[in-house]
Amino acid sequence: MQRLKTRAQFQAVLAGATVARTAHFALHRCALDLSSSAQPLFASDDVWLGAMVPKRWARRAVTRNAIKRQIYTVSAAPGAGLPRAAHVVRLRAGFDRKEFVSASSDKLKGAVRAELQQLLARAARAPVPPAVPSSPSST
Repeated sequence: MQRLKTRAQFQAVLAGATVARTAHFALHRCALDLSSSAQPLFASDDVWLGAMVPKRWARRAVTRNAIKRQIYTVSAAPGAGLPRAAHVVRLRAGFDRKEFVSASSDKLKGAVRAELQQLLARAARAPVPPAVPSSPSST
């Protein structure tokens, strides 16, 4: 599994389809197009994954980092079943601070892990869209 690193990679995936949603997460996917240009965004035909945890939904850095670690750990598990494509898991709602008082509690980690497993199970059932070759703009 490869990790998304550049802004262009994240933007390309976020422009793709949203294939699964849960109460707190959304999974975006785009097919890999390795032959589109001399310098493709995705260098290998592998599973690519990125995590977006905005400050808007997780104010403390320790919470954001704990959620990102859970995203990468759950996605790398053998039963994750992600197809060969580029994926971004995006936090789309905050966890209730009254219920999860500690920023990195085991209770929060368990809730995040359970919801991510549900998200990935839904995504495994969604078909991978075909790669659309990017054409040069004709202006």
